[in-house]
Amino acid sequence: MTVKLSSSILASLPPRVAGPKYDRAALKAGIVHFGVGNFHRSHQAVYLDDLFNAGVGHDWALVGAGVFEGEKVGRGKLQEQDWLTTVVEQDTGHMSARVTGVMIDFLMPGDAVAIIERLADPAIRIVSLTITEGGYFIDPASGVFNPTHPDIVADAEPGAMPKTVFGIILAGLMRRREDGIVPFTIMSCDNIPHNGHVTSDGVIGLARLIDEDLATWVSENVAFPNGMVDRITPATTDRERGILSSEFGLDDNWPVFCEPFRQWVLEDHFTDGRPPLEKVGVQFVSDVAPYEVMKIRILNGGHATIAYPAGLMDIHFVHEAMQEPLVRGFLAKLEHVEIIPTVPPVPDTVLEDYYQLIEHRFSNPKIGDTIRRLCLDGSNRQPKFIIPTIADRLKAGKSVAGLALESALWCRYCFGTTDSGAVIEPNDPSWDRLQTTAKAAKEAPAAWLAMEDIYGDVGRSAPFVEAFAHALKALWADGARATLARYLADDL
Repeated sequence: MTVKLSSSILASLPPRVAGPKYDRAALKAGIVHFGVGNFHRSHQAVYLDDLFNAGVGHDWALVGAGVFEGEKVGRGKLQEQDWLTTVVEQDTGHMSARVTGVMIDFLMPGDAVAIIERLADPAIRIVSLTITEGGYFIDPASGVFNPTHPDIVADAEPGAMPKTVFGIILAGLMRRREDGIVPFTIMSCDNIPHNGHVTSDGVIGLARLIDEDLATWVSENVAFPNGMVDRITPATTDRERGILSSEFGLDDNWPVFCEPFRQWVLEDHFTDGRPPLEKVGVQFVSDVAPYEVMKIRILNGGHATIAYPAGLMDIHFVHEAMQEPLVRGFLAKLEHVEIIPTVPPVPDTVLEDYYQLIEHRFSNPKIGDTIRRLCLDGSNRQPKFIIPTIADRLKAGKSVAGLALESALWCRYCFGTTDSGAVIEPNDPSWDRLQTTAKAAKEAPAAWLAMEDIYGDVGRSAPFVEAFAHALKALWADGARATLARYLADDL
């Protein structure tokens, strides 16, 4: 016997499902969030739910927003259940479910007029973002905002109705400027180094194309706090819906499954107040950078390290990859020899302890995270999670053999077949380009590194070019399994 999630059953949820302890009807919107996906609903929304359950911050409820047609599907699923989400935490010997009620509206994705109208409302004091690494119009090689992107150029045209997140946000700021309303804070919750600065570059860069005075006003009056966010949250499939139904007796169109661990480190820099999230575990600090570098290099770089060899070995789940000694050994060796030594000290943190935590989290057999998810969007992720580490190693005159192997594994994956010959379906916005380049690189490895927008100076470094070519030739000659074995034996 199961019940369908909706506001009408909150008072009679199944026995093992926790529900909101607050009156949702009394909540008031304070945050507009772009990118209502699984990570946002397992992270920011859960912190707010904890805060609201403590009887605090009820004027900081969430309103969803988006710019893409595909986001209408998720909106429809949530609308059917009154914007509620079931969050299931899973680890060995632990599984719990809760319903969060912090979202009280979700504007129609792409409806710029309605979204701008809401952004102009003085009650909205924060605009937050989880729009993925690819949503910031960054040139991958330089890491700098690209003002020549066609979508940005279109939004800068006089009288244009904006279609990008940055264009809509800027239009909302312009309305507030005209009306004499304090501007909202713009808070990125994406896995990007210096995400506040990157967001600032995008919004101000677009403003500069429109009006230099507007750009100056934004830079002087709008806060863009940097933040580090962390919680492993896989995509939702019928598997997750089935577990929720059978284990907890609850039917949810779009539940979120995640690990118990979560972390949020945030600069305390806001223009018009903020929720007291320190009451529910958010770390407010003056400088997020050390935490960002640690997380992006050790965790996200670690994900990239296990993703491509596991993909080539036809391994489906992340925890299964960690059960494969070659993959687990590759992660441990590459982290300890090449990645962790590039991470500066982090306050109150032992880097080896952090790595052990990462290894434990990757090994979680309950989470159902997939290798394909980790392999997704390498063209945007590699320049943020791996290539800066290579650059630092090269600058220090240190070996890059393991990092070159990681890059070669990505190239081999983008060829489009596993070592068994199984077809790898397109898994990157630039898949056609990557596959064409990977095919050329089979005979001429330097072709892969010639992708200037991804590799930049690293792709021209003789030691890296040599190490990459050697690793890629080994992968083609012997396969991922044998190549990893040689690397672990110091024989590559």
